[in-house]
Amino acid sequence: MSIDWSHFTPISAAAGGLLIGLSVAMMLLLMGRIAGISGIVGGLLRPRNAGDAMWRLAFILGISLAPLVYRLFAELPEIHIDSSWLSIILAGILVGFGSRLGSGCTSGHGVCGLSRLSPRSVVATATFMGTGFLTVFAVRHLLP
Repeated sequence: MSIDWSHFTPISAAAGGLLIGLSVAMMLLLMGRIAGISGIVGGLLRPRNAGDAMWRLAFILGISLAPLVYRLFAELPEIHIDSSWLSIILAGILVGFGSRLGSGCTSGHGVCGLSRLSPRSVVATATFMGTGFLTVFAVRHLLP
C-alpha cells in the first residue's frame, strides 16, 4: 500500500473536518438535535409535525447543494467508480439495513455519538468499521 502524495490534501481535509465538527456542535447546542443523516431522512419521510419536516428538508438541501457552492471556488474532483450498478445498489441496501439495525448511521454514531462519548455509538462505530475492514479484505484478497 502506498499514499498517492499528489492527491494528499491534509489542509482541505482538516478544514472539512473542522466544518463538520462545528456544524454538528451547533446543531446539538442550538437545536438539541443529532446530525445523523439516517435519522434526519427517516424523520423527513415520516414527519411528526410541519416544523420538524422543514428543518430536515433544509438540512438535506444544504448537504445536497454544498458541492455546487464548492464548485464556485474550486474544481470538483474526478469521480471514478469501479463497481457495477448492481453492486452499488446492493451496497446501498445493506448500508440502509445496517443503519436501521444499528439505530443510526456513520454520521450519527461515528461523528455525533463518539463526540458525546455514547457507549452505544462506540460499539456501533467499532462494528461498522470492523465490518468495513473485513469486507475490503475479503473483496480485495479472498474473492477472485
